Amino acid sequence: MPNSTVDEIRSALAALEDPKARAVNERHGDAHGVNLSKLRAVAKRAGMSTDLARSLWATDEVAAQLVALLVAKPRELSADEIDGMLRSTRSAKAHDWLVSYIAKKSPLAEELRLRWIDDPDADARAAAWSLTSVRVQKTPEGLDLDALLDRIERELRDAPSREQWAMNETLAYIGIHHPALRERAVAIGERLQVLADYPVPPNCTSPFAPAWIAEMVRRQG
Repeated sequence: MPNSTVDEIRSALAALEDPKARAVNERHGDAHGVNLSKLRAVAKRAGMSTDLARSLWATDEVAAQLVALLVAKPRELSADEIDGMLRSTRSAKAHDWLVSYIAKKSPLAEELRLRWIDDPDADARAAAWSLTSVRVQKTPEGLDLDALLDRIERELRDAPSREQWAMNETLAYIGIHHPALRERAVAIGERLQVLADYPVPPNCTSPFAPAWIAEMVRRQG
């Protein structure tokens, strides 16, 4: 499907629609019924094209928007375009993919992080915290980690779920990657007990920050 048109991709996605998959997806905030492996195959056949991605996004159809996120080239999207995409998505999966595949890989990631970190919209703040976690792990120079912990301590317990999850990740990453702040990060997690009771399958790491930190530090040896 090289040089695919929007109509060709929409037709391919429509042919893959599964009512049972839609029912499951809609319970998780995603209004589409396409198996994600098959959706990725559609995107792979279409090939990378940011112009195509823009047109797919404009359909306002969740499956088409997911394909858009797979075929877009992050460096070809402006900060305003990425911001607009974040605010217009109606899909939990599209939000996650937008952050992971576009915002994190964009050369404008820091500009977006600063734009979103104090945004009135909780989903925008969640995206900012996800970008903050990347910096905490990979490029912490210039970050005020103590100030981040101050804010996490104030806001984590009552944050909306998506923002809470992303903020909790930042808390854990500070504890994992910055030994001087590890004790404080663990203490904050212990005091707030956010995600302490989150169900975790066997052999998986708990998202509860103190447990997460302890396990990752153990693996580091």
